[in-house]
Amino acid sequence: MTMFTTTASAAADLVRTPDDVRMPVHRRPGHTIVALSGALDSAAAPALREHLIGALRHSGRLLILDLGEVTSADAAGLAVLVGIRRRAAGLGVALRLAAPDPQVGALLHATGLDGVLTVHPTRVPRTERAA
Repeated sequence: MTMFTTTASAAADLVRTPDDVRMPVHRRPGHTIVALSGALDSAAAPALREHLIGALRHSGRLLILDLGEVTSADAAGLAVLVGIRRRAAGLGVALRLAAPDPQVGALLHATGLDGVLTVHPTRVPRTERAA
């Protein structure tokens, strides 16, 4: 079961969907970090899209997607990332992907998305991710 947790809404702390993807959101002055984990696949894509759109609406000038705990991704999951980058650019928000695991990093490279999306090889420091 997928769990989405955000620091913004106590009433909507848990939204459940069919997959096992966690997406805690951490807001800092000027930026927001969303730590993704699990599989970014077609089953998770609709909920992932909605969650990231919500995070984007309340983000500062930078939205960081920490991919350090993402185990896999498929075309639908990657399409969500590209769509969020497009929305972010339209709002004047920079999008960064951080610390994809080797499999996800290879997929980003093989699809050419590492040239479209800004990917940093290192993980967001724990002090930035901690609530």
